[in-house]
Amino acid sequence: MPFSLNPAAVWPIVLLCLSNVFMTFAWYGHLKFKSAPLLVAVLASWGIAFFEYCLAVPANRIGHEIYSAAQLKTIQEVITLLVFAGFSVFWLKESLTWNHAVGFMLIAAGAAFVFKG
Repeated sequence: MPFSLNPAAVWPIVLLCLSNVFMTFAWYGHLKFKSAPLLVAVLASWGIAFFEYCLAVPANRIGHEIYSAAQLKTIQEVITLLVFAGFSVFWLKESLTWNHAVGFMLIAAGAAFVFKG
């Protein structure tokens, strides 16, 4: 039997991954450009966040066919941590330490309970 997944289960995860890339840049990308005026950072972030919403809203609409709202939020938070970890290392050139890894794992463990039973 060929492996297949319901698009309503997969597309929200794909869209939430993409939306989180935009949101992470909107919220934290300006930290690399501290000499830019704050108003410029706010307006640029707001413009980037528009694209995040264009992806997140459909992700949640489609995903709610399969997942509860609490499950969608949990998926989004776990994706946010993963995206942010990569962003911190590759964009901001910050190190992730063992305590970050432990904290992220505890959050992921907590998220697993949302999908139980």
